[in-house]
Order: sequence, then structure tokens, then C-alpha cells
Amino acid sequence: MDFLKMMKQAKQMQEKMGSLQESLAAVEVTGSAGAGLVTVTLSGKGDMKGLKIDPSLAKEDEVEILEDLILAAHTDAKAKAEAMMAEKTQELMSGMGLPAGFKLPF
Repeated sequence: MDFLKMMKQAKQMQEKMGSLQESLAAVEVTGSAGAGLVTVTLSGKGDMKGLKIDPSLAKEDEVEILEDLILAAHTDAKAKAEAMMAEKTQELMSGMGLPAGFKLPF
């Protein structure tokens, strides 16, 4: 295997990963809980961009339920963002022709 060729591919991969991370910052994913009573919108990088709560949950005696639903919706959105990132990364790496299991130094 040509080491210089591999290093060139690694540099190209690093540049493409930088572009991918920039594009993911502009993507938004939405997670929900409680059959849509709570929704959380995150950027592709995991920053919370929005939170929507159905007014029926705004009851003093249901605060714990609301807190749980917010956490569940956030977890749902975060899982979707991570899955999207993993998919895009896999697509990027499959085009590089690197050997199976090869790990780059970045």
C-alpha cells in the first residue's frame, strides 16, 4: 500500500469532514415525546434551537411529567442528529478506498 497516497487521502478526508461539520451545523432535527406534546429541535451539532410544549401540559401538578417529556424529546432529537452524522461520515469514508478498520489520526 502506498503510504503517500494514504496520507493524501487522509488530508482529503480531513477537509471533507470539515465541510461536513459545517453543513451539519445548518441542519435541524426534531425529536418528540408524549405523542408530540413536547418537541425539541436541535442543530446537527446538538445545539438546542427550539422547544415546543403543548399548553395542556402547563399544569402545576404535572411538572415532573413535563420535565421527563422534555428530556425524552431532547434525547430523541440528539439520537437522530447522531445517526445522521454517522450516516454522512460513513458515506464520506466509503468513497476514500481505505482498508476496513483503518482509523485516521484526527
